[in-house]
Amino acid sequence: MSAQPMLINGEWRAASADAATFSPFNPATGEKLTATYPIASAAEINDLLDAGTVAAQELRALHVSKIADFLNGYADAIDAASEELAAIATSETGLPVAPRLTAVEIPRTTGQLRQAAGAAQSDEWTNPVIDAANNLRSRLESLGKPVLTIGPNNFPFAFNGIAGGDFAAAVAAGHPIIAKAHPAHPGTSQRLAELAQGAAQAAGLPQAMIQLFYHMDPEVGASLCGDTRLGAIGFTGSEATGRKIKAAADVAGIPAYLEMSSINPVAFLPGVMQEKAVALADEFAGSCLLGVGQFCTNPGLILTVAGEATETFITQAAQGFAGAASGVMLTPELPKHLDSGVKHLTDQGAELLARGVESTEAGARGRPALLRIAGAAFVANPNGFQNEMFGPASLIVVAADEAELLAVGAQLHASLTCSFYTAADGADDALYDQLLPIIAQKSGRILNDKMPTGVAVSPAMVHGGPFPAGGHPGFTAVGIPASLRRFGALKCYDNVRASRLPASLRD
Repeated sequence: MSAQPMLINGEWRAASADAATFSPFNPATGEKLTATYPIASAAEINDLLDAGTVAAQELRALHVSKIADFLNGYADAIDAASEELAAIATSETGLPVAPRLTAVEIPRTTGQLRQAAGAAQSDEWTNPVIDAANNLRSRLESLGKPVLTIGPNNFPFAFNGIAGGDFAAAVAAGHPIIAKAHPAHPGTSQRLAELAQGAAQAAGLPQAMIQLFYHMDPEVGASLCGDTRLGAIGFTGSEATGRKIKAAADVAGIPAYLEMSSINPVAFLPGVMQEKAVALADEFAGSCLLGVGQFCTNPGLILTVAGEATETFITQAAQGFAGAASGVMLTPELPKHLDSGVKHLTDQGAELLARGVESTEAGARGRPALLRIAGAAFVANPNGFQNEMFGPASLIVVAADEAELLAVGAQLHASLTCSFYTAADGADDALYDQLLPIIAQKSGRILNDKMPTGVAVSPAMVHGGPFPAGGHPGFTAVGIPASLRRFGALKCYDNVRASRLPASLRD
């Protein structure tokens, strides 16, 4: 069977006959899917960049209403094809059609596309500033180049390089897109690209406004991420890959906005443990096991202080993990990675408290795991206990006292989120006030009495954090209009004649 075509410069181009190819797997069954997809050559990547450069020049002459029309039209097309898209995605990812895809993720995807359309129309994201006394004006504008968007395996729609948050933000900020599909769900990305191309044509956008390729060799990837024809890169995925992207982009001075690994510490302080240890354990287990733990905000590290209530919490949580089924993970490699992460922690000295029910079914199935380590051991070897176990697994750190808990907090790496559960009667307030500034500086989102798993699409949301959880502590991958500002160049108009000013900078 011939490989599927790539979308290059407005055309679905067949791969060369000698192109290397790959096929995705159905992780629920372990079966290799029949469709094959090409690995892009350096020449094809060059064509994508050349076409994107031309499209960026053409786009500067068009009114922002066309961009808004495209984003709204694309959202409508996705809604109309929702069932078809979900069927493709579930065969490639094992994620359930309902409610996960059709009731949650696809509506979130189209919702953020429509929010981005509104932001493009309003021009609010450009943050115009007018100093009339000195005849100085400034605002954010398009980078004038194409943006490379690379999505993760765990959200085939909401974070997809051809439909997700980075895509929506970069388009709304006025950029053509070169999207890399994730090899775990290339068919889903291909169908989305077909819908996007149709919507872009209907809106009168340049023919290379939307381009798609599926995979590339590491050497080609490094060259692409360091090519100055790119305006910026939006990436969601592993820390290992993100660091490579950043290294290549930094050499060329290309902004790379990265959302990477995170263990998302959750602190249960002593007072709240006294109030409801069992309920907290159930809430934690439910959050960690949700979606087989395949969320970037999964609670992977629990901070506690030794005591009877803490032991009750641990016993209850361990029962929840021990009774949990091994669920379908997104790729065949992920269960192996999970097992490797668990072994790493036990090799470092962590105690394995529970593992879920081992599956006898075919497919990629991850077995839940709960582990424990003393606070002193964590402080003595903080790097050894902070590797992300992407999946339904978590490590409980039990500090001997409050002072040791503060010492644990001081050794934490950066995360996307940090959560604090405290007593309703104020018994934990003094400890909270001490612990918060230690941990919060290392996180992008601070939660009280709430698990971090959900990420609302809201203008106030921050989905990012200090490096290496994120690529830059001042930006977010979720939340419009803030997410658009990542893809802006700050421009100052000094004594420019009124007739030559952008509309938003005129008196």
